[in-house]
Amino acid sequence: MRRRYYIIFVAREKDGRLRKIPIPLHYAGVFVAAAVVGAFTITGLAGSYTRMLLKTASFNQVRSQQEALRKDYNQLQMVAHEKDIQAASLGSLASEVSALYGLRESRLGKAATAPVAPDTADSAPLFTEQAYAQSLDQLALLRTSALTGSVHSFGSGIASTSVTNWVSLAGAPTLWPVIGPISSSFGEREDPFNGEGTFHSGVDISAAFGDPVRAAADGMVETASMASGYGREILINHGNGIQTLYGHLSGFAVTAGQQVSRGQVIGYVGMSGRSTGPHLHYEVRIHNTPVNPHHYLQETIQQLAAASPASDPSKSGN
Repeated sequence: MRRRYYIIFVAREKDGRLRKIPIPLHYAGVFVAAAVVGAFTITGLAGSYTRMLLKTASFNQVRSQQEALRKDYNQLQMVAHEKDIQAASLGSLASEVSALYGLRESRLGKAATAPVAPDTADSAPLFTEQAYAQSLDQLALLRTSALTGSVHSFGSGIASTSVTNWVSLAGAPTLWPVIGPISSSFGEREDPFNGEGTFHSGVDISAAFGDPVRAAADGMVETASMASGYGREILINHGNGIQTLYGHLSGFAVTAGQQVSRGQVIGYVGMSGRSTGPHLHYEVRIHNTPVNPHHYLQETIQQLAAASPASDPSKSGN
């Protein structure tokens, strides 16, 4: 006969009697197995939850590092942009200084690229002290001429001309193109847009928007068009290597190739291009080198009309 094993639970009733509850042993095995499976399941869930917490913490750390890298990258971009602006400003300043001093093409560079005889290629120096000293002398003379208004030319056979002699030349632009106070002079100044030091190659004459701008001397209009920086500008060639430029205009009264006379209306005051308000940017160039126009502003339209009563220049160029 097969033996059966039981687990007996004994309970005392209210009346004091004992009550026995037998449970077959194989049921107990099933219960224990279920308990073990449940324990393993709970342990697995707890492990999965722990791993999820670790992955979440790792993800948050990576995201924080990514955000820090993004901020560093944006900061580097800003620094690079500032450096680009500084480089562009320095390049612009170098171009202005080159235009002022007439050094658009380096003479030392020409010496460096000049052909050298084969027998002296190894011994002849590219730059000599004499050439270096001569270049410095020419640079100093060009700077003096640009700031004082004197005319000098190197290697062209044209002698130095003083301001008085130059003004006495026929067609010298001595007429004020528009009447008003000079708000910005020729030479070094602070840029009104970025506050950095820059070179101003002309004078700014304050005037009302739409005031007529007149030719400072007889000549031919070389250009009358939009340009970067000065907006609508007019460039007049007066001969003898002399040019005048009128910038920030609101409109034109002449066209390229047209002959104009002293006092003729050529355009109107405006604020086109890089301008903080209505005014005229006026330049005088001698052999393509800007010089101080203030030395030559000696005559007004009223003086010109009084000197030539037969022909009123204010009525020309309509």
